[in-house]
Amino acid sequence: MFVPKSPRQIFMIVLAAATLLTSCTMGATPAPTVDVNAINTAAVSTAMAQLSLQFTQTALAAPTFTASPTNTAASLPTLATVTAGAPAGIGTLPTLSFNTTPVTGTTPLPGFTPLASPAAPSGATSALGDACNNSAFEGDVTIPDGEVLKPGVNFQKIWKLRNTGTCAWDEGYTLVYIGGSTPNLDPYNYVFGKGGSDDDFVAGGEAINMAINLTTPCTPGKYEGHWRMKNDKGYYFGTLLSVYVEVKEKC
Repeated sequence: MFVPKSPRQIFMIVLAAATLLTSCTMGATPAPTVDVNAINTAAVSTAMAQLSLQFTQTALAAPTFTASPTNTAASLPTLATVTAGAPAGIGTLPTLSFNTTPVTGTTPLPGFTPLASPAAPSGATSALGDACNNSAFEGDVTIPDGEVLKPGVNFQKIWKLRNTGTCAWDEGYTLVYIGGSTPNLDPYNYVFGKGGSDDDFVAGGEAINMAINLTTPCTPGKYEGHWRMKNDKGYYFGTLLSVYVEVKEKC
């Protein structure tokens, strides 16, 4: 037969059960206490380590650049300006000029090069001379320009020359050989006042036949010689006196 339990008995049973449960859990290990600061420190350290590793890997992977060498400007050669009509590679050609004007009173042969007019002496009023010292060629008396002569023969060249200055040609004045086919014609100078004759004194305005003894070479060719007056102070003046001859045979 079922006998209902009283409230007192039920309370006692629940109390006994609670006591039993309590005694069973007293020997268990308590749950650990969580340290928030330690967790934060550990997290920061881990993040820093990961960043350091990432930077190191990035630096290793980056390519190494070498600075380019400095370019040095090279000097370019100077090229000559090519004139129109010039061959390739040829620059501007110099312009050559020749004095083709014959000396006053002479007619040079083809192949002969006339001498340029000399500079005037100190105090001269023209390219030939001054009021005191000057001369003018008036003609060939013997051996015209271009005369063909035998080889190895003596001949005399005579010019007619006028004193156009006011000073007399006397002692100290000379007709001087200044150039030509030296020494083929065996040229020499004419000295005034040396012989003491009237021919060695030429007053202003007078004319004289100037004679020079020469010799033809033994070798065929064209030969020339040129003379000019010089005063007693050493100044050259007046027109040139020239000889042009040709030898066609051998001695």
